[in-house]
Amino acid sequence: MLRRKARRAQEDDRTDPLDTAQERRVRAVLALGGVPQADLLDGVQQVRLRLLERAASGREAPRDVSAWAAVVASNLAMDWHRAKKRQERLGERLASLRTLDHPSGEDTSLLSLAVGRGMDELPDAQRQVLVLRFFADLPVRDIAEELGIPEGTVKSRLHTAVRALRARLHEDEVV
Repeated sequence: MLRRKARRAQEDDRTDPLDTAQERRVRAVLALGGVPQADLLDGVQQVRLRLLERAASGREAPRDVSAWAAVVASNLAMDWHRAKKRQERLGERLASLRTLDHPSGEDTSLLSLAVGRGMDELPDAQRQVLVLRFFADLPVRDIAEELGIPEGTVKSRLHTAVRALRARLHEDEVV
């Protein structure tokens, strides 16, 4: 039984591109880079994935896998911070738009409630682009840049979200 466990451990070592010491180093680089403890495992998996993708594409393995993995981990930490800052900026923009300067009539209130309910039913990605486009009044190019996705994806999500929201408003007989 011990022999089988030892054999399995050796097989796992051959399929895992990072050994234990390299994995600890990657975790340390990510942690020192400010990545939260909860996201460290994802970061290690990203490094593994990039190493496997490199091998699958036919490129030769890095001369020093440990150093290469540390550099990739450092880049992942920077990417994590950029994404966090991008989300904070979007949150600040949306918060500044939430202030209402004028009271609304009964019809406007009903429409607002129906739109709010309809938006709650949308997937997060669709709701996000809808809010940025129509409430924050950002052009498609800026939305794509802020979210780090292609413009075509933004357009597709907007189209799908508007269609779903319109259908919901017709179902509720608001419009």
